[in-house]
Amino acid sequence: MAITVIEYVLGRLQDLGITDIFGIPGDFSFPINDAICNDQNMRWIGCCNELNAAYAADGYARIRGFGALCTTYGVGELSALCGIAGSYAENLPVFHLVGIPGQAMMESRGKVHHTLGNGEFDLFYKMSEPVACARAIMTPENCASETERLIAAACYNRQPVYMAFPLDYATMQVLGRAEPIPAPLSDPTSLSAAVDAMLAMLSRAHTAVIMPGNITSRLGLKDQVMALINSSGLPCATIASDKTDVDETHPNFIGIWSGRMGIPDAAQTFVEGADCVLGLGAYMTDFFFGKIDRAKTINIELHAVRVGQAVFRNIQLADALAELTRRLPKRTDVKGPKPVGLGEPEGKGNDPITAHALYPRWERFLKPSDILIQETGSSAFPMFCARMPKGSVFHNQLLWAAIGWATPAAFGAAIADPKRRLVLITGEGAHQMTVQEIGQFGRYGLKPIIFVLNNNGYLIERVLCKHPDMEYNDITQWNYHQLPAALGCSDWFTTRVTTCGELDAALARAESSGTGVYIEIVTKKYDTHPTMKHIHEVVAGNVRINWDR
Repeated sequence: MAITVIEYVLGRLQDLGITDIFGIPGDFSFPINDAICNDQNMRWIGCCNELNAAYAADGYARIRGFGALCTTYGVGELSALCGIAGSYAENLPVFHLVGIPGQAMMESRGKVHHTLGNGEFDLFYKMSEPVACARAIMTPENCASETERLIAAACYNRQPVYMAFPLDYATMQVLGRAEPIPAPLSDPTSLSAAVDAMLAMLSRAHTAVIMPGNITSRLGLKDQVMALINSSGLPCATIASDKTDVDETHPNFIGIWSGRMGIPDAAQTFVEGADCVLGLGAYMTDFFFGKIDRAKTINIELHAVRVGQAVFRNIQLADALAELTRRLPKRTDVKGPKPVGLGEPEGKGNDPITAHALYPRWERFLKPSDILIQETGSSAFPMFCARMPKGSVFHNQLLWAAIGWATPAAFGAAIADPKRRLVLITGEGAHQMTVQEIGQFGRYGLKPIIFVLNNNGYLIERVLCKHPDMEYNDITQWNYHQLPAALGCSDWFTTRVTTCGELDAALARAESSGTGVYIEIVTKKYDTHPTMKHIHEVVAGNVRINWDR
């Protein structure tokens, strides 16, 4: 049966579990848009702009394993690049489908709309290179082989790929065939040597701790990670960017290690004092570098194992994890501390909402199997310390750290798994950047619970800089709780709360609303959790903030 270039690609994306593609239509991408809408197994998910579509595909990939978006040539694809870069940094395989001018149009080197007018039609293709692990211009002749190459690259690197479809080629019939490219196997000699080295270091350690990274969940290996924790008997912790990559209700879980950014606690003391830290795809960003001697660390990376200073290459993470689980003896002599969470909530009635009132309430509000999308702002760092219920997942974007990511990413995550309760926590500054996507929740019948923390400006920037009162940290104040109705979500429960009593009533209503929920929470300008005050002291040095303002 004859099949077109774009139909072939869509069929293979469906094989990966992608049934929704985010994007903005455009004349050069109309053949792609039409094919998506005409495919009974695929759904077009319209977004408000291309950047939001990229963030939504990122959120979708966090839940489904893979994501996809479609943009038009030049103006559309460049708008999406920031979001694609975030997926690249965070190891999320997102397929970027771009409709480009037809072959004859490009060969004419004419002044065509969406170009720079210089006759160079490959400029944007070149711009995609740093944030794509592989890319191709799709033709009838290369479609089958290039599609398989790009899928293999996305699976191997867990990063985005770029697929350009010339306007005339997209609907031409595919010529030739290609088989899926098998995943590479681990080198057995290197694998055996790596496991021997890991066992030797672990056997010498009086205390050891397992620290899984988010690459394990990207690979769908969470159950295998828990199997290692159970069979080894060792305590486990995560860094903040890897939160919920282990079950935080498990008896071996000791808490979050935050390096120099964290307030010293029992978990931090235990991790930094351990004789061996066993990382499972754990990568430390500048937010969390700390006092761990690399000589006493093991890290099973995506395609290599590091034991102290030694590196064993050509090893797949899943294979190393399985072999270590099989060979590592159980320990019963290593006991770690118990995590404490955020404590009891303070305040009642007409008391103002403070950090000590808010964050423990959020912790208690979360339920098993929730999806929590947490913006990387001032609200994120206290929530890193929250105890997450069994089966729940916590997603943030700590490495790329683009504020505004969370709202459209939450939309993408909700599309990926609409049956699970989705909770979004964001600050009003980040929310302003991508707020339009609230309307898409209503358009597609989704019922998120959205909390917008309004503290009159960019509090995360105030904390990180030496001049917190500078005008650049101020933003326009909106009537946030009125936004859902203005954006088409007229049946949602929305409210603005300023006291603990109002907050308690809103949380109770959110539990049973049956509709989307949008709660604007107003606090003082500088009210924040002790974790943020500690970060300010680390980053800003001797600059002191009057936190009581």
